Amino acid sequence: MLYRRLDDEIPFQWHHHPEYELTLTLNSRGERFIGDHIGAYDDGDLVLVGPNLPHTWRSSTKLDDRRPHVALVMWFLPAWAEALSASFVELAGIRAMLGRAAAGLAFSPGVSDGVRPLVEKLFVASKDERLLLLFQVLNAVSKDERAVPLASRALVPSPDPDRRRIDRVLDHIHMNYAERWSIEALADVAALSPSGLHRLFRRHMGMAVSEYVIRMRIGEACAMLSATERPIAYIADAVGYRTLANFNRQFLTQKQVTPRAYRQRFASGRPAV
Repeated sequence: MLYRRLDDEIPFQWHHHPEYELTLTLNSRGERFIGDHIGAYDDGDLVLVGPNLPHTWRSSTKLDDRRPHVALVMWFLPAWAEALSASFVELAGIRAMLGRAAAGLAFSPGVSDGVRPLVEKLFVASKDERLLLLFQVLNAVSKDERAVPLASRALVPSPDPDRRRIDRVLDHIHMNYAERWSIEALADVAALSPSGLHRLFRRHMGMAVSEYVIRMRIGEACAMLSATERPIAYIADAVGYRTLANFNRQFLTQKQVTPRAYRQRFASGRPAV
C-alpha cells in the first residue's frame, strides 16, 4: 500500500509492475494514462490497473489548494488474488472483475463514493484488519455494472514465461523514450538480436517497438498540453521530437486532432481523448 501525498502535483511518470493496482485519487483533477487510454479524472476517481499495464497520472489542479493531492494505492499479486477467489465461490465476482481489469477499469462515481470510507479506513487499520477491508472493497467494486474498461486490447501485455527480458526493455523505454534510441541498444538491454527483440516485443505488446515509443511520447505530450501553457514547439522537443512537423504529424495520427486543437478541447471541458 502507498499513501501518496503531493503538495505540488502528481507527476507524469510512465511505469508498470506485475501487481494489480487499485488507486483512489483525492483532492486532485487532471488526466490518467492507462495503456493507450487518456481520460480526465476528478476527486474520488477509482481505477483498477491490471498487471504489467503501463500507466501514470498527471494532475492539473487541486480542489483545495491548502491540502495535497492524495493517491491511496493498493497493490496485490495476481497469484494471491486468483488463488483466493478460486477457493471461495463467494469471491467469483472478484475473479471475473480481475479478468476484465487486464485493460484497466474505471469505477462509477457512486461505487467510488461508497467504498471511499472503507479505503480510507484500510490505510489506518492494523495489519490483521487490512486483508478483510481489502476484500470488502474488492467485493463492492466487483458488483459495479457501470465500470468502464480503459485501454484497448492492443496495449494489454500478454503473459509469457520470458517476462524478465520484456520488463528490462519496458523499464528502459519508460525512462528514456524522450531520448534518441536505437533498436540495437534496446536489443542489448534484452540480450537479444534486433530481430529477436522485434518478435519478443510484438508477442508481448502487440505492436512494434517504434509504435510503442510513439504512444509513450504522445501520452506525455497530451499531459503537458492539458496541464501547462508551454509552447507546442517546446513540448515537441521535450518528448523527443526534433522537428515540430514530425511531432504534429505523429500527434494527429495518434489522437485524430492537432496538438493545438487537443489543448483547446481540454481547456473548454470537452473530452480530449
